[in-house]
Amino acid sequence: MPERVVRLAEEVGRVTGEKLQGIEQVARSTKMLALNALIESARAGDHGAGFAVVAREVSEVADRARALSEELSGELRPRIDELTELGHALVGRVRGQRLADLALNAIEIVDRNLYERSCDVRWWATDAAVVDALATGDPAAAHHAGERLAVILRAYTVYLDLWLADADGRVVASASAGAGSGGAGARAVGTDVSDRPWFRAAMATRDGDDYAALDVAREPGLDALTATYATAVREGGRADGRPLGALGVFFDWERQAQAVVDGVRLAPGERESTRVLLLDRSGLVLAASDRRGVLAERVVLRTGQDATGSYTDEGRTIGFAASPGYETYAGLGWYGALVQG
Repeated sequence: MPERVVRLAEEVGRVTGEKLQGIEQVARSTKMLALNALIESARAGDHGAGFAVVAREVSEVADRARALSEELSGELRPRIDELTELGHALVGRVRGQRLADLALNAIEIVDRNLYERSCDVRWWATDAAVVDALATGDPAAAHHAGERLAVILRAYTVYLDLWLADADGRVVASASAGAGSGGAGARAVGTDVSDRPWFRAAMATRDGDDYAALDVAREPGLDALTATYATAVREGGRADGRPLGALGVFFDWERQAQAVVDGVRLAPGERESTRVLLLDRSGLVLAASDRRGVLAERVVLRTGQDATGSYTDEGRTIGFAASPGYETYAGLGWYGALVQG
């Protein structure tokens, strides 16, 4: 691992410094002993002359040892420093690339999931019971449509509810009402949603192949965070049919998105220091592994117009990846991001 390279470089630098310092101390001690020997040989007069020669040689050896120590320090220290610096840079690149890859994996999971939602709403808008309920205006037909939507809701547990509204924006059927479950979704039947963004966007779709994908928001009628997908229900279920009303499907964003950020595979010990985020195009937090700042905090990424990448900021490594889209789902310009301390 790159971290191991850095640790080894730092260890080599420490050991080298200690050993060179030891050589320096030995050279000083030897020099001192040689000096003392010269003093004693001088006191001994002619009898110490031979010993003085040895003392001078020892002094020269000490000088050479000290010079060698200084040369080694001068040559090794810059190289060890450079190795340590390169190791840290390698660690940053490897860690950043890994975080960027994990961010891409997270946003790809979201894209594939939401692609299916865009398919679901267009498919279910052509259901005969759904079309008949709006074409006839018959309460019995609306009840049958609600039962059909309830079957879908039971099978597709990623949804909070599905609402069918007529051309005036009055909800005539909902999956939760058809299931007889009561609750906020069931009480939606009869309410006016003509001012809701999902209804207006659905009625503005060009044809049956078109759909509206709404930003994550809290749906008042459900009191929950939803990623809403909608399209017009058209006459005869045809792609070029006249709009009769709108079908809105409410994806359980909070629970499903939390599963995505919690499911990012981090190494042991990383989770406590890593924040996994899903962000909208402006950096608004849509989901967070620490469950903080959802729809309240903005994280401004330094992407440099890159679709994916990483950088360091105040001791943190940030990896990011833009929504690549999937099949016919172009995405909403969202990002996956990991911030690691």
